[in-house]
Amino acid sequence: MRALLLFIALFFSASAHAERIKDMGQFEGLRANQLTGYGVVVGLAGTGDDSLDYATQGVKGAISRFGVNLPAGINPALKNAAAVVITAELPPFAKPGQRLDVTVSALGKAKSLRGGTLVMAPLYGADGQIYAMAQGNLVVGGLGVDAADGSKLSVNIPSAGRIGSGATVERSVDTGFAQSPHLTFNLAQQDISNAGLVADAINRQLGSDIAQAVDGASIRINAPTGGETRIRMMGVIENIEIKKAQPPARVIVNARTGTVVINGAVRVGPAAVSHGKLTVKVDENPTVVQPAPFSRGQTALEPSSDIAIQEKTNPAYLWDKGASLSDIVKAINKLNVSPGDLVAILEALSQAGALSAELVVI
Repeated sequence: MRALLLFIALFFSASAHAERIKDMGQFEGLRANQLTGYGVVVGLAGTGDDSLDYATQGVKGAISRFGVNLPAGINPALKNAAAVVITAELPPFAKPGQRLDVTVSALGKAKSLRGGTLVMAPLYGADGQIYAMAQGNLVVGGLGVDAADGSKLSVNIPSAGRIGSGATVERSVDTGFAQSPHLTFNLAQQDISNAGLVADAINRQLGSDIAQAVDGASIRINAPTGGETRIRMMGVIENIEIKKAQPPARVIVNARTGTVVINGAVRVGPAAVSHGKLTVKVDENPTVVQPAPFSRGQTALEPSSDIAIQEKTNPAYLWDKGASLSDIVKAINKLNVSPGDLVAILEALSQAGALSAELVVI
């Protein structure tokens, strides 16, 4: 029983660090395609926009489909309509008739799209071809209210919304993966060690010399032609588990928010760190000076300032050779420094050559 529990513990400790290949990247060609379009949202409660010429032209074009033509020089009042930009993503293997979610955003000065309906509009790909048609009622999470005195209240963004399953696919995209001479798996994060590990894992599972690491981001896989055969092969490859190589030692510093992230590969050489803080305190205590009786003087305000300087000293903390992430965290907690001061300490350690990591400031 004890041996069984030990085996289970070892199994879960080993598999806890394993990662599926499908979580490390994706096959070349199996990507989403961005679609965009221009349309008109109608049915708004006076929150539309009539100051845009192309909004007026869009409404004229929409009603002209039904045989209604406005006389020249007459523009419709468009407070209940708004010109919008429509965006969507066409996933790989999408077929005609399938539905897509679309995002609708006001193009002009429309205050809110709440309660609006998108009139049928085409969605174009990068090649200028129509791949989907969008139409439907918007769901808007934001709310905007204007008062008579000019005050305004806005919750979230009322000038953008979504239409669930609001577009119908009209044309599919040929990925070409079934006829290509080989499959290529691209890692999301370039790493030469991981590229070799993925290739070795595929060769162990499917046979030697099937996969070759082309570079630090791509693995070329020899595969027979045919959609069904390749789909089954790709499914097997995606579910192979490997133990990833340790990432490069990096310290990520966000200078705007003061966020500091240190990965587990960071090591610190022998170094002594001491951090002091200087506080200057200025107290203003003005006093009122009254003139003597019958002196015809004036009451005056006499300034009085007290300046105090306090320097907080902390004892030096010694890092041993090869200090790990836990040692670094303990030292940071003992120094009791702010994120801004921590950044200064890390930069000083890097300049001193004691930080065995790449310091990245974003």
